[in-house]
Amino acid sequence: MSNQSGIAFTHCAFTAAAAEQGHGHDHTHARRREVVIAGKRVKTVDIHAHCCVPQAMAVIKHPLEAPGLLMEDTSTRIAAMDSQGIDVECLSINPYWYKAGKDEAAEVIRLQNEALVEFCARRPDRFVAFATAALQHPELAAEQVEHAVKKLGFRGVSVGGSVAGLELADKKFNPFWAKCEEHGLLVFLHPTGTRELEPSGRLGGSGLLTNTIGNPLETTIALSHLIFEGTLDRFPGLKICAAHGGGYFGSYANRSDAVIKTFPNRVGPLPKKKPTAYLRDGQLFFDTIVFTPEALRHLIAESGVGQIMIGTDYPFPWTSTEVDLVLSTPGLSDDDRIAILGGTAQTLMGIKP
Repeated sequence: MSNQSGIAFTHCAFTAAAAEQGHGHDHTHARRREVVIAGKRVKTVDIHAHCCVPQAMAVIKHPLEAPGLLMEDTSTRIAAMDSQGIDVECLSINPYWYKAGKDEAAEVIRLQNEALVEFCARRPDRFVAFATAALQHPELAAEQVEHAVKKLGFRGVSVGGSVAGLELADKKFNPFWAKCEEHGLLVFLHPTGTRELEPSGRLGGSGLLTNTIGNPLETTIALSHLIFEGTLDRFPGLKICAAHGGGYFGSYANRSDAVIKTFPNRVGPLPKKKPTAYLRDGQLFFDTIVFTPEALRHLIAESGVGQIMIGTDYPFPWTSTEVDLVLSTPGLSDDDRIAILGGTAQTLMGIKP
C-alpha cells in the first residue's frame, strides 16, 4: 500500500483543557504506566480513540474540523497512552461521508481502510483499527466489509448513529448488518449528533448541548430503533459497542420495557425479548465514558461486566484516565476489572494477550 495515504490523528485540538486531563501536556519522558492486578500485568485496551485520514477527507473536500487534527508523528499520542496506562488503542473514524456519491464514497473508504492497516502494521503492539464503510450505499458497504475482513484483516467496523437522516434499523441496511454478523465483527457505534433537532434551537445556547446532550441522545435513539424495529432479532449474532456508555439507554431502559405494557398498540411488532434483556444478551457492549464510579457501577448492574470495555475518547479531554475509573469502581472482582480493562476487547478485536 502506498505511503501517500498516510494517517493523521486527532491530536489535541483543545490543548489547554487536555493538559489537565492527561491528554495534552508533554509526556515525552513519562514512564509507561503498567497496570497490575493481583500481582499480574494486565493488558489494557482503549476501544474508543479517534483519528482521521486527510487524503480521504480531501476526496469530498471535507474540512479539517480543527488544526489539531493533523499530527505527523505519534509521539504525543503514545506518550499519553503510556501515562494513562493504555497498552492498545482501537482506532476509529467518525463518519463524515454518508452523503457522498457512490464513486467518491468508495474512494474515501479505500483510502481510509488502507491507511489504517498500514499504520497499525507499523505498531501492532499499540494499535488496531475499526474499518470504515459507506453505509449510504448498503450493497457497497457490504462489499467493503467483505474486503476489509478477507483482504485487510480487520476485526471490527465503525458506524455513525444514523446515516444521512436514516436510522441504522432501516431495512435497507440489512445487507451490511448481515455481513457484520457473518464475519463476527465488532461494530463500534459512535454518534454524529442529532442534527435534525438543531434547526429548532432547542440545543442552542450555552453548554455545547449539540454534543453534551445530542451525542448520547442519538446513540439512545439508534439503540432503541435497533431493538424495536427488530434489527437485533434479525441478526442475533451482531455485536455492537455503543460509545459514551450507550448514551441514556442503559440508565433508563426499563421505561422501554414499560411502554410495551402501557401502550401495547403503539409499539408495533414486539421484539423477541424485553428491551432490557438486550443489555445483557451479548449483542450490545458499552464503553466506560460515564465519568464516575457510581455511574459505571450502575451501567454494569444493568448490563453485566462482560459488556463493558474502557474508552478514553482520545484526544478529546472528556475524561480523566479510564483505568483509574475501573480500578476505583466498587463491587468488582479482580477478574471483572481485568475483563473491562482489556480482556473483553482482546477477545472481540482479536488482540493477542
